[in-house]
Amino acid sequence: MTKYILAIDQGTTSSRAIVFSPDRTIAGSGQKEFTQYFPQDGWVEHDPEEIWDSVVWAVKTALKNAKLEAKDIAAIGITNQRETTLIWDRATGKAIHNAIVWQDRRTAGLCAKLRKAGHEKIVSKKTGLLLDPYFSGTKVKWLLDNVKGARRRAEQGELAFGTVDSFLIWRLTGGKVHATDATNASRTLLFNIESNAWDKALLKLLDVPAVLLPEVKDCADDFGVTEAGLFGAAIPILGVAGDQHAATIGQACFAPGMMKSTYGTGCFAVLNTGADLVRGKNRLLTTIAYRLDGETTYALEGSIFIAGAAVQWIRDGLKLVKEAKETGPLALTADPSQNVYMVPAFVGLGAPWWDAEARGAIYGLTRNSGPAEIAKAALEAVCYQTRDLLEAMRKDWKAGGETVLRVDGGMVASDWTMQFLADILDAPVDRPVILETTALGAAWLAGYRAGVWPDAKAFAASWAKDERFEPKMDVAERKRKVKGWDLAVRRTLLQ
Repeated sequence: MTKYILAIDQGTTSSRAIVFSPDRTIAGSGQKEFTQYFPQDGWVEHDPEEIWDSVVWAVKTALKNAKLEAKDIAAIGITNQRETTLIWDRATGKAIHNAIVWQDRRTAGLCAKLRKAGHEKIVSKKTGLLLDPYFSGTKVKWLLDNVKGARRRAEQGELAFGTVDSFLIWRLTGGKVHATDATNASRTLLFNIESNAWDKALLKLLDVPAVLLPEVKDCADDFGVTEAGLFGAAIPILGVAGDQHAATIGQACFAPGMMKSTYGTGCFAVLNTGADLVRGKNRLLTTIAYRLDGETTYALEGSIFIAGAAVQWIRDGLKLVKEAKETGPLALTADPSQNVYMVPAFVGLGAPWWDAEARGAIYGLTRNSGPAEIAKAALEAVCYQTRDLLEAMRKDWKAGGETVLRVDGGMVASDWTMQFLADILDAPVDRPVILETTALGAAWLAGYRAGVWPDAKAFAASWAKDERFEPKMDVAERKRKVKGWDLAVRRTLLQ
């Protein structure tokens, strides 16, 4: 039996497909960016057809580059940008509106209204989440209320809701399977993470008809097979997990107390708490890390909305660099005597502040400040925000000892950024050999389910470290820098 696994990594700015060899090395890949739409301030959308076309292109390109055919693939694993919300026509598979992206803040008013009415406590107890536009539930309600005829058609069973994984599964299987996994379901505001089921009271609160919802499966499960005509042969879809959960798996964070942080468009830190459903008291999220063989593993999560997106803004908005990778070398040339802080609240602030109305700001600018100082402030902001998350996690879950952070995502290729991260955290930072940990996690789920890849214990034993960054910064300097960051955040929140 073939042991090649194909991972589809459908992200916020691009779609990737990676073919993994039996030894978990990359045999071939394909990647395609797609358009970001910003119809109004704080609104972010994607074209579902462009997402679909980019995924099909990426898969075909990955197979071509790996010099393989669809029949050589044992299974597909899917990982996706979470919370991004779609509703589509069950008859045609066409979405009724652009996808509303996880970053989108259009439902901030609805969330505020629900909080004011006293609903956040019960929502948090059931879902582990906060009433924030970030999550899918209020986006679903917005679509049903604002797309002509949508609510009537939904109640008649003509429409289907899903996050991007569900939409891809539907398309890949030719409309035969409407499903999601427990991790993606846990990010909707509609799923009870204790009972592991859609919650009738939450559906009523957000006025979402149950008939819209996908079936919820384990992360390693049978999600149908692709239509043979798509890639040349039918391929089983055997693994699904939201991107941060897949990265947790790809980093082999299977033991309670292990922690990973992914630096992509946003930054997401996840701390495995095992079977212990820890209630965050410092505005962290409680979430399902993964569900395997019917057993649920929980996690604490801190979500930062803007990480790599700040670098994209420096490249595309300010045009200070031509390529994102130039930001690190540019930051190295910054004047060390300047204390410039960027609070990248372009779409609000996530954990541990959760202020949907906050907007980005730069503090400490002088006449001598230039591109280098701004680039440095953008990179440092990611590290400061990670520190805030780690401090909140240490307060909420006291069972852990020393924290070693495993990192992944595009930004971790920068040694300068990773060293500053270790310095400001005052904790070791481990960068793995395989940086494509999100795709690797999805691939492991599919390979494990297919019976061609090892179990969790053996997979964890194969995790390999590229480099460990140890903290070197003077204690007094760290305190001074953190104090300046805290002041910048407070000023931003008061805007």
